[in-house]
Amino acid sequence: MTERQAEVDGLSVSWLEAGDPAPPPVLYLHGVPNSSIMWGPFLERTGGLAPDLPGFGRSAKPAHFPYSIAGYERFLDAFVGHLGLERLTLVVHDWGSVGLALAQRRPELIERLVIVSCVPLLPGYRWHRFARAWRRPLVGEMLMGFTFKRGLKLASREGASGPLPDPFLDDIWKHFDHGTQRAILKLYRSAPEHELARAGERLGAIGAPALVVWGEQDPYLPAVFARRTAEALGGDARVECVEGTGHWPWLERPEVIDTVVEFVGQPTATS
Repeated sequence: MTERQAEVDGLSVSWLEAGDPAPPPVLYLHGVPNSSIMWGPFLERTGGLAPDLPGFGRSAKPAHFPYSIAGYERFLDAFVGHLGLERLTLVVHDWGSVGLALAQRRPELIERLVIVSCVPLLPGYRWHRFARAWRRPLVGEMLMGFTFKRGLKLASREGASGPLPDPFLDDIWKHFDHGTQRAILKLYRSAPEHELARAGERLGAIGAPALVVWGEQDPYLPAVFARRTAEALGGDARVECVEGTGHWPWLERPEVIDTVVEFVGQPTATS
């Protein structure tokens, strides 16, 4: 993998790139509190691009950036334009679902779509307890201020069947600075549940073949939204609920990577 960096829409942006750059590439979008490095095992198999979204990883973390679904949609549109991409396969996890806003507006851009335990852009979802705390002024700041590496490891047991692997946690902690904490708080505060539902009103416009993978025991994003997300899309969508796994299902069941790689590599009718 190669780390790239450029100015995109006035921001310094870092991304990982691997494999053959021939179109259509795979674009991987991470969520909270991760960065592009979490996609390493996937990039090694499929090639593609994985940016650090503004506010995360090695990308810029300015206070003025609009950390919201609309703000990230604009950024992703600029990023795709900067790279000259006219077609791509999109893979999203957690808050990487901001990429679905771009996919709804520009469905012709999407060759294939993979959704892994992502924030549901659907009615009926209710934020998990950490998100509810982050959304509260002062409470969220205090919670961020009292987050330490040991506590992060203990808390990670909730999202998986045990603590997350040390290298995975090390990367989260390495970039968990004030800029990232601010980005997380602003992002969650920009998104009451009704705003999530509004942001997904045109999911049916996405007609690309889709794979929806979900940790059956995800404590943050209930697995019931796997089927509901698939049903909201406008094309054929396959659902894989991975038994015994939480929010990062590929960490507990490495075969999930095989499933995604196989799906990404399948030709479409227009290929």
